[in-house]
Amino acid sequence: MAQELTIRFRVDFGRQCSIGIGKIELLEGIAGTGSLSEAARQMRMSYRRAWLLLADLNLSFDEKVALTSTGGRGGGGVLLTPFGKRLVAEYRNMEADLKPLLESHFQDFGHRVSASRAPAAKKQSVPIASIKRTTGAR
Repeated sequence: MAQELTIRFRVDFGRQCSIGIGKIELLEGIAGTGSLSEAARQMRMSYRRAWLLLADLNLSFDEKVALTSTGGRGGGGVLLTPFGKRLVAEYRNMEADLKPLLESHFQDFGHRVSASRAPAAKKQSVPIASIKRTTGAR
């Protein structure tokens, strides 16, 4: 039985900026919910990490990808700008364009994946704050 082929890629704009599936999914989550915290929750990402990624995106280009409004009585929110929507759309268009190329080069390998191999265990990440640093001898 052939395995479904998927592709994950990152676009690097020199050393200044990169766009990959994580940032794109975050922007899609923001577009769908209007909330950075909800988009982060859906991705099982900390709010701080999501905020840092969004801030990085907004600083990386000469146009903002999203506009934020602070909380208050009705709560804050985040909206993608037209530039941000275009960035997501072009990433997804590129992904769709790559799919036939992926299949033409790797379809045979998909048929050769061992059915008896158990799925790889997901790596457990450790939050940086929980890592205790030790210093040399005192």
